[in-house]
Amino acid sequence: MEEKVLRKLFLGFIHIHILHHAKEHPIFGLWMLEELKAHGYQISAGTLYPILHSMEEDGLLAKEEQKVEGKIRKYYSTTAKGELVLNEARAKAYELFKEINE
Repeated sequence: MEEKVLRKLFLGFIHIHILHHAKEHPIFGLWMLEELKAHGYQISAGTLYPILHSMEEDGLLAKEEQKVEGKIRKYYSTTAKGELVLNEARAKAYELFKEINE
């Protein structure tokens, strides 16, 4: 039960990570999986790719396809709407961080 609750909680953090990194530079799925793993998140491609597609559908990410080594790779960048959401999420996360560390 705890794992299921933590997974739901961490999904929000994962969205923030994606927006943050996609703002810094275009990201692709495998790179993002490795980045999240480096931060201790256990997430599969089967979970990440639907998140990326959903964020694109919501207008938070823009996708650009590029041919890399003969295959099509999808790169995602944060849109203007995504940047607004990221800024609000950062403010809320910072406010929560201060509160729980008092």
